[in-house]
Amino acid sequence: QVQLVESGGGLVQAGGSLRLSCVASGSIRSINIMIWYRQAPGKERELVASITSSGRTTYADSVEGRFTISRDNAKNTVYLQMSSLKPEDTAVYYCNARSIVVVPSLRQDDYWGQGTQVTVSS
Repeated sequence: QVQLVESGGGLVQAGGSLRLSCVASGSIRSINIMIWYRQAPGKERELVASITSSGRTTYADSVEGRFTISRDNAKNTVYLQMSSLKPEDTAVYYCNARSIVVVPSLRQDDYWGQGTQVTVSS
């Protein structure tokens, strides 16, 4: 069984920084893409940033230049460094791992974390 656990959320003032982490645990052989989503109250879940196993990244326009996604493949961990935070960044942030291959079955599935709350005060 694969589990994704996020951490690092909290309350921060506008202009501040936070670093989110997401660790995937279990009998994992490989993970293709790791993605951070967020969902603010009353809004749809939106993609924040993604990173492939080779390190290629994409960002939402709203966070480009302020957020940095990275990953440690050896630790099955993805990070989201958030800087220059704004009140509109307030949301629950979710980690999504796509095409996780597990051993010994080599079954491939997608997984979600439980989310971590980020609150930015003005």
